[in-house]
Amino acid sequence: MAKEKDNSHVVARNRKANHDFTIEDTIECGIVLTGTEIKSVRQSKVNLKDAFARIERGEVWLYQCHISPYEQGNRYNPDPMRRRKLLLKKREIAKLEKATERDGYTLVALKMYIKRGFAKVLIGTAKGKKRYDKRQSLKERDMKRDIQRALKVR
Repeated sequence: MAKEKDNSHVVARNRKANHDFTIEDTIECGIVLTGTEIKSVRQSKVNLKDAFARIERGEVWLYQCHISPYEQGNRYNPDPMRRRKLLLKKREIAKLEKATERDGYTLVALKMYIKRGFAKVLIGTAKGKKRYDKRQSLKERDMKRDIQRALKVR
């Protein structure tokens, strides 16, 4: 059986998410975009810095995702900060709803990419880190970097 080639192009990453949250589970979902929005996404004009998802009446919506207006779009450009619907199956939505009912958990957008011509968003169930957790993860990362540096010298 031949392995299928992964033709995905990462458009935007939420680097702040791994620093502020502990990511427990991830899920890939489609996103509903207008014609000019997908053109901006293909040009990598997306900001996921504060993006999060919320479940409302059985549907998942993405908030605070900034997609810059397309230059040639003129009056057809929608609001860059509008909420956007995420496409998931009912079973997946129920699973996410159950995960976010726990105290302190939320849905965070981790990255957006183009896969087989369609825009996809990777969202994760995340629990917020405390300040001391952030310091601990920074220390661990620095120690790993020092170890790699020492091994490289040899």
